[in-house]
Amino acid sequence: MDPLTISILITATVFCIYMAWNIGANDVANAMGTSVGSKALTIKGAILVAAIFEFSGAVLVGSRVTDTIRRGMVDTTIFVGEPMTLVYGMMAALLAAAIWLNIASKYGLPVSTTHSIVGAVTGFGIIAGGFSAISWGTMLKIVSSWVVSPLSGGIMAFILFNFVNKKIINADDPIESLRLYVPILVFVVITIIGIAVFYDGLASLNLAIALWQALGLAGGVGIAVSIATKRFIEKVIAQRSADALNRFNFIEYIFRYLQILTACYVAFAHGSNDVANAVGPFAAIVAILQTGSVLTKTAVPIWVLAMGGIGIVIGLATYGYKVIETIGRKITELTPSRGFSAEFGAATTVLICSKLGIPISTTHTLVGAVIGVGFARGISALDFRVVRNIFSSWFITLPATMAISMMLFVLFRFIFGA
Repeated sequence: MDPLTISILITATVFCIYMAWNIGANDVANAMGTSVGSKALTIKGAILVAAIFEFSGAVLVGSRVTDTIRRGMVDTTIFVGEPMTLVYGMMAALLAAAIWLNIASKYGLPVSTTHSIVGAVTGFGIIAGGFSAISWGTMLKIVSSWVVSPLSGGIMAFILFNFVNKKIINADDPIESLRLYVPILVFVVITIIGIAVFYDGLASLNLAIALWQALGLAGGVGIAVSIATKRFIEKVIAQRSADALNRFNFIEYIFRYLQILTACYVAFAHGSNDVANAVGPFAAIVAILQTGSVLTKTAVPIWVLAMGGIGIVIGLATYGYKVIETIGRKITELTPSRGFSAEFGAATTVLICSKLGIPISTTHTLVGAVIGVGFARGISALDFRVVRNIFSSWFITLPATMAISMMLFVLFRFIFGA
């Protein structure tokens, strides 16, 4: 590579790492916020969960959504004659989204990284190629998901928490209900994660298996973990006095472990979907610099996904505490059973959309799920001032990142002499 190309690659790498760091500080922080807020996990525990499962989701399932981010929103064919223009645009998009996320994290606002990168890519696309450069059909699909995702997460969390409340917490015999329903819930969570790992994950490693084989493996693991969970509950019950078994705290004690399980679920689902926000534009830059042309189809290198996963975990560890505070404590009071319901609803929505290639907002989904749990407890359980501030930041995100990206694109094109 010539010196100019090397300098561009180094600069783009720094922007990618900075973007991944900000995703960790904002999006991963809100994904872990319910677990920390309900005291199911400490900050250190949340970082460990994120380190393992965010990274796994990014590497095993992340490439599908990355494909949408790179080529789905902007018609890259118009840049065939000027591939470096696309490079400068993707650099501008990365830095613009990262700057906005950094500002939001400073004030503890859980904004959408998907919103941020979509706005940023759209901004440079309009400047570089006009409105015709934007794939409005794909944009419409993504924008509709911003409405669907919080509603889906909220509805799922609302239904699940009502189920838990009715069938377990307020049951005539809550201990017997725990024995019956908790292993079933564990089976569902493990099986869904297993399907993603065995079907999409193995395919990403060139070890593809048929869907029915993935279902069988995932179901087998789900049954095994469900049986282990049942035995664990029986062991805990046997070790506690009759008085302790009748207390509300015992139910929340069991759900604490369930929420740790769903925290792993959320982290995996988030890594599979949102790593694309950091590495999608970067993967396009690397492909262009290596080939000198805009390719219609290129593989996403594992090292690119891994770099994004590592950056995300570091961001959570170093600057995620402010957004964790907002999600975990300020919207509504969370207990392990409430946090479990919110996380399960959010993670299921995110993982399904990730498998469909729709880069939805984990933030919107999770906030919707937390609000859904709050509604299930009664409207007075919600702090609408906090909800209003969060919604306001969502509306500002798109125009803000578009504007920043437009300015940065013009600057980079000037600096690098395009």
